[in-house]
Amino acid sequence: MTLHADFMTAQISLKDQADRLFRRKRLTSLAMPLVVLAYLVYAFFAFDVPGLIDRADPENGRTLVRDSYSYKTHVTRDNRSGAVSVAIEGERKGAYPEGTSPDWVALGSGADPVTTITLDGGGVVTFGPDQIAYDIPGYGLVTARPGRTGANASFPEGPLPEWINASKNRVAITTDEARLSITRNKTELFRYSLGWELFFFTLDSPYHGMSVGELASRAINGEAGAIFHDFWTNAMWRHGEVAWALFETVLMAFLGTFGAAIVALPLAFLAARNFTPLTLVRQLARRLFDLFRGVDALIWTIVLARAFGPGPLTGALAILVTDTGSFGKMFSEALENVDGKQIEGLQSVGAKPVQRYRFGVIPQVTPVLLSQMLYFFESNTRSATVIGAITGGGIGLLLTQAMITQKDWEEVTYYIVLVVLLVFAMDWFSGWLRRKLIKGDEGGH
Repeated sequence: MTLHADFMTAQISLKDQADRLFRRKRLTSLAMPLVVLAYLVYAFFAFDVPGLIDRADPENGRTLVRDSYSYKTHVTRDNRSGAVSVAIEGERKGAYPEGTSPDWVALGSGADPVTTITLDGGGVVTFGPDQIAYDIPGYGLVTARPGRTGANASFPEGPLPEWINASKNRVAITTDEARLSITRNKTELFRYSLGWELFFFTLDSPYHGMSVGELASRAINGEAGAIFHDFWTNAMWRHGEVAWALFETVLMAFLGTFGAAIVALPLAFLAARNFTPLTLVRQLARRLFDLFRGVDALIWTIVLARAFGPGPLTGALAILVTDTGSFGKMFSEALENVDGKQIEGLQSVGAKPVQRYRFGVIPQVTPVLLSQMLYFFESNTRSATVIGAITGGGIGLLLTQAMITQKDWEEVTYYIVLVVLLVFAMDWFSGWLRRKLIKGDEGGH
């Protein structure tokens, strides 16, 4: 009877413990979503998300996105002299020769000084000697007489739509067809077109506007060098300078990565437990590695730039310092896991310490070291883009300059595409080289 009572008491106790455990887990499962929700609410206000939304400019974002895959043709009139010019992106390097223009722009002449611009959606803009007019389909005629007293614009009756911004001295009209800006001294029309205009040849090149077939025929007939020269020295897109900047980016990654490996390998022996029995020396080496890798490469870049000045070499040194710490830690861990029997075998035949390391240790850790070095080389190729923006070298410098101006956003897209393609190429190359060096040629050749 006593045993039965004890058994029942123990069973009830176990059941109570199970119930308490179940309730605790249930409360935990209910509390976790509440904790996450509370954190998200805190982050929402701590990072000033409402202010960020309020300051956001969707129109500016749409303009930048549109600029990434299209180009602008600027038709500009000097309201003081009456001279009209046409240029791609408004640059001298993309200016149409005097007296020439795209087919949608009819330049005025002495007999007829009115320049007529016909837009795709049916809108017509005229630059006359005394008046600027924009006939907007579905809205009406907007006119302006720029002069000393301001833009002097007049609009159809009714409130102004939101896509027209007008003041005494400036009128800005933004439609799906184009943008027109009128001030006292200058009138400028921006018309968007798809593509990257003048990507291959500028307007002053004899090969501009030729089809692929014509270019191929000219190349076969001995003009291949001239064609490549005009493409390589394109003043708008600067293909030669961009190629050199990409080379500098890869060079920074290469020098930094493999320089760090060369420095870290001998130091890794000092940090490995089975090669350095002295605790003090081993701890000093490990703390040195922690110092190098504990500071981000961007911080080292700024420090070294103050010490040595800007340039690609500064970026390579920043990568070298950071990766020395990372490689030192990984190499020392690899050395601690080597098989000691090979070292003992070499020692038994009278090999000296350097020979034991060379033939008993290095062959064991080489596959691991090469794999890590190639992975870091690929990763540092991306990092060198950001580092180059700070040190003034590589494709990062060109990318930063294009972003700051916010004028040639298609060039930003061009540089980003090149960086992505470079990363793809480095990924393929490092994978191929890793297979060759570690696995060898499986075909036996």
